[in-house]
Amino acid sequence: MISNTITRWRLQTTALFFIIRMSVQTGAAQQTHIPETVLIGENYRIYPSNITQTETFITQHPTNPSILFASANTIDLSTGFISEGIYVSTNAGLSWYGSDTCNGAPITFHRGDPGIAIDKDGIFIIIRLAIIPGLYSHYSTDNGSTWSSQRTIATNDQDRATLVSDGIPSSGYYGRSYAVWVKFETPFPVFYAYTDNGGTSWTAPAQINNPPQRCQGGEAAIGPDGTLNVCWAGVIAVSPFTEDYVGFSSSTNGGATWTTDENAFDINGIAGTFPEKSNIRVNGLPRIDVDRSGGPQDGWIYIVTTEKNLAPAGSDPDIILHRSTNSGLTWSTGIRVNQDPVNNGKFQYFPAIHVDDGGGVNVLYYDDRNTASDSAGVFLSRSTDGGTTWADYEVSDHDFKPQPIGGLGAGYQGDNIAMTSLGDTLWPVWMDNFTGIYQVWTCPIDISTLGTSVEPSTVPSIFELYQNYPNPFNSTTNFGFQISDFGFVSLKVYDLLGRDVATLIAEELLPGSYERAFDAANLASGVYFYRLTTPTITAARAMQLVK
Repeated sequence: MISNTITRWRLQTTALFFIIRMSVQTGAAQQTHIPETVLIGENYRIYPSNITQTETFITQHPTNPSILFASANTIDLSTGFISEGIYVSTNAGLSWYGSDTCNGAPITFHRGDPGIAIDKDGIFIIIRLAIIPGLYSHYSTDNGSTWSSQRTIATNDQDRATLVSDGIPSSGYYGRSYAVWVKFETPFPVFYAYTDNGGTSWTAPAQINNPPQRCQGGEAAIGPDGTLNVCWAGVIAVSPFTEDYVGFSSSTNGGATWTTDENAFDINGIAGTFPEKSNIRVNGLPRIDVDRSGGPQDGWIYIVTTEKNLAPAGSDPDIILHRSTNSGLTWSTGIRVNQDPVNNGKFQYFPAIHVDDGGGVNVLYYDDRNTASDSAGVFLSRSTDGGTTWADYEVSDHDFKPQPIGGLGAGYQGDNIAMTSLGDTLWPVWMDNFTGIYQVWTCPIDISTLGTSVEPSTVPSIFELYQNYPNPFNSTTNFGFQISDFGFVSLKVYDLLGRDVATLIAEELLPGSYERAFDAANLASGVYFYRLTTPTITAARAMQLVK
């Protein structure tokens, strides 16, 4: 049982976890209760290295609740070599192992843009691009330690491909894994291929649609009956190929035939760059998932995009959800996911969507509502009523300043993030350059402590632990905070091993605002965490000491 007196959740010796009773933003019409404590883990890198890691992916084993498989584009900026990260946990996220290079031969042929899946037999499959046009795959029968030589799926030029595996035992196509991609050849249609033998061989590529205008960003998800659902963006004909509508197609017979709607609903995407964030490249490409919980929304299909200047999106980028309750025949009007004020000049972008085992709809995205316009954090929005109402939670315990990665195309810093779950724990993955180089970050989130909405009176109105300033800092920095109740308060600093290195406050304080200076002259450079604890509330943030 989790109570509001627990002060931290330790998952491994190198990761400190904490409970936050936090201010949650929700839609005005919502009136249900949110738990008094929210359990969100400390952010940490799953595979720290000196290799750039970006465009993150994560999936869970369909039958073994202890296994997670993550990947990313990995780039050695000193040599220009690009590959695919292989990051694995076999103990439900307690620890991770892997490599920044998939070792499937020929290694020098790799070019990143991975798609990943684990099939019903526990075979890991990865698909990727190459140094010449084409889509290729490898498989692993030992949880990602070793990989097969490459198998050819397609030899044309194409967009990054999605990979999904049918893990529905009652499905007639149980264990089939599908690759879906957009072919870079007029009219830029969506293609697919599949394997029934764990990636040993693949069917010939087959075309799904015949679009009236260029497609981009094919995504796929399996429904509770084994239906394969695919979506993509129809984009305008000229650069930056702004997303104009979402197309949708589904197959109930393993891809033999398709039901297609080239224009399922209109959108107005954000393809282009963000001048406010060093001109990073962004997109409004759709992401998809399906409820397979067996609950009230079983079979509902959800698609999220990033949009602006088309209601309910405001004049700044917002996350917008459309849902179908009838297998994609019709779609809802847009639902604004992020619950900060409309038209407030704050940017939300790069959403990832995951429907957990209980039917909760979880959307992860970058967000600058609590930062300067040149920076970003990571937020989660969650709904348990099929997307009608939402609550927002700040997942990141640090902010970062998005920057393009040199030599990889104008504005490139990666194009997507991801999320999955094991039981009652959500596992988001995202890339940020907080340590000076883009790396894959994660944190566990206890689903059972999340709500979907809040009565304003249930949330403390003036409890806040602010980010230290300056940050990063050289020797001295300042901590600011507000507390709403009288009681014993402690403010401590910890290193990455969870060791207490400084106590700044250990006394009873009255409600109000406080500030404390911290001198780290005797500490080594690195990342540290500071934690504020009151009798009912605990919060923590990360900071970086640079000497």
